[in-house]
Amino acid sequence: MRITSKIDYAVRLAAELAAAYPSGDWVKADDLARAQDVPAQYVLGLVNTLKQAGLVVTHRGAGGGAKLALPPDRVPVADVIRAIDGPLASVGGTHVEDVEYRGSAVAVRDVWVGLRAAMRSVLDTVSLADVVAGELPPSVAGLIADDDAWRTRPNRRDTRPRGASSDSVTSA
Repeated sequence: MRITSKIDYAVRLAAELAAAYPSGDWVKADDLARAQDVPAQYVLGLVNTLKQAGLVVTHRGAGGGAKLALPPDRVPVADVIRAIDGPLASVGGTHVEDVEYRGSAVAVRDVWVGLRAAMRSVLDTVSLADVVAGELPPSVAGLIADDDAWRTRPNRRDTRPRGASSDSVTSA
């Protein structure tokens, strides 16, 4: 899955709103932008999109700003992503369960459905409260405890620097 800057910004801004939730304070867009080093021009648009999805409420005026519409423990990260980008997995705008392939590619749909299920197992499980607390559910914590989870796997091209021997490169 490619995590766009827009999704990254939205999840980080939602985490800031989750952190402020217990105080009941309205958080200004400038404060959100500054806290997460998100370009200010994105903040209002992202907050508005989250508002349209029912995840955020806003209030205009001197004492206004934004806050979560729900307690942070009731907002999974997946809902923030869906609000910004739509379904977790789709193929050319079509839901993965609705794509149809022929011949040797028939099972590709099942791969996409499995991928969506795997993403849901993390993104629907982790709430904004978990993110703010820095304590992920055991199923997710177990995934990231594996050292291999922290390594990017290059495609199978030879990614060695010129002149490097194959003995000096480890598989990722």
